[in-house]
Amino acid sequence: MRVTIIGAAGLLGKYLLREWTTDEVCGLDLPEVDIRDAQVLDRVIGETLPHWIVLTAAYTDVDGCESHPELALETNCRGAVNVAEAASRHGAKLMFISTDYVFDGRKTMPYETDDQRNPRSVYGQSKAEAEVGITKVLPNSCILRTSWLFGVGGKCFPDTILKLAATRPELEVVNDQRGCPTYARDLARAIVQLCRANAEGIVHGTNRGDCTWFEFASQIIRQGGATTIIRPTTSDKFVRPAERPKYSVLSSKSLEQRNIYMPPWQEAIKDYLVERGLATQ
Repeated sequence: MRVTIIGAAGLLGKYLLREWTTDEVCGLDLPEVDIRDAQVLDRVIGETLPHWIVLTAAYTDVDGCESHPELALETNCRGAVNVAEAASRHGAKLMFISTDYVFDGRKTMPYETDDQRNPRSVYGQSKAEAEVGITKVLPNSCILRTSWLFGVGGKCFPDTILKLAATRPELEVVNDQRGCPTYARDLARAIVQLCRANAEGIVHGTNRGDCTWFEFASQIIRQGGATTIIRPTTSDKFVRPAERPKYSVLSSKSLEQRNIYMPPWQEAIKDYLVERGLATQ
């Protein structure tokens, strides 16, 4: 099977290149391909002729999207539809990485794949519109929603917490937003399995279980052996340009129905710390 990963220099893209070992995999990123340029994209896909395209490239600065909405829509929506159109022309299947931010966070039970989209931010809107646009072009595409992605080799929440803990005796972390942490290595392994199974439709992929940012940070500090005191606080103490969902837990049913099981988020933290050399197996 030939696979083309677009966004290979990003956090998830790097893990995909490492984990995808038994197929013919091509990793692409800027400057060789820009998903906003349909002509270049079509040429590159025509040259690689993949069976699967995995699109991880996106404008992921959630607050930056609020300041640059046109760039967000041009990249995350129009760019993604460009990829879908190129895939359609060249007979490839498409795996599109989406987000929990397509939901408004007003539920109190895990979001299912068929729950109504109602994004509250420009970033979420751009991804929600991409999902709709891709499905119109490629009805058999696979849309994989994930959340709270972390890993080694890129900016992420655990990295920030560990750096702050190295210099501060106390930290305040919001305790009124609940979601699902996702270790990029575990997600990459799930993506490989989904592609090999020719998955279609919407799938939710996160590590099992859910927590608040405060609970996430507390677990990182405890497993990392730091002595920093973590105190809970509320979102109104940390006002951000983009509204965050209060509750964005993604149901694992769609993944487990395909016999794919990701580890609990607490185990994922341990694996992350081992990868960073801060813990042992």
